Amino acid sequence: MAAERAPLRLGSTAPNFDAETSNGPINFHNFIGDKWTILFSHPDDFTPICTTELGAFAKLEPEFTARGVQLIGLSANHVESHHRWIKDIDEVTGSQLKFPIISDPERKVAYLYDMVDYQDTTNVDSKGMALTIRSVFIIDPAKKIRLIMTYPASTGRNTAEVLRVIDALQTTEKHGVTTPINWLPGDDVVIPPPVSTADAKAKFGEIREVKPYLRFTKDPNH
Repeated sequence: MAAERAPLRLGSTAPNFDAETSNGPINFHNFIGDKWTILFSHPDDFTPICTTELGAFAKLEPEFTARGVQLIGLSANHVESHHRWIKDIDEVTGSQLKFPIISDPERKVAYLYDMVDYQDTTNVDSKGMALTIRSVFIIDPAKKIRLIMTYPASTGRNTAEVLRVIDALQTTEKHGVTTPINWLPGDDVVIPPPVSTADAKAKFGEIREVKPYLRFTKDPNH
């Protein structure tokens, strides 16, 4: 019996794979290269929620690109279907979708990344094979998984939240801070507990201490 795959956790190395995409064949680790990468899955081509999602991500792609982030989608269909669907997406949403969409008809990548629906028995293709759920993986240039979000097939994602967590991850990594609830760029950030107040003042200047364990400072990016 084959050994079970280790579960994907934050800090896990993103599993590598080779796949066909709407932009040609890729090796995923080579595709990541030295960039932050967002891998997000969709149940099926020519479905209503997926169409709205891909159009929204395509419209927001310049914002991700400005942050050194690249997008790559996945759907359980062949490349030819993806090409036809992209025309629909652009027509319906007014987008110009350029990022690749992985072709995963055999669910090889879906199972590798645990993107398969085990609950919704209606989320299957015409052959009864489980379709993918709406997973989001944010992967850093070291190919480590930094964030995982999973939505059911029935619920569309929030592109603003995906962009927000990219800003938060990049800010915390660059400056050694943490971000509080609902943080947006320009909001105050939090000093991590292991950093002394004296060291924080030396590094950041003004510190606002609410509690000894809850200390704020200005967003270092602004």
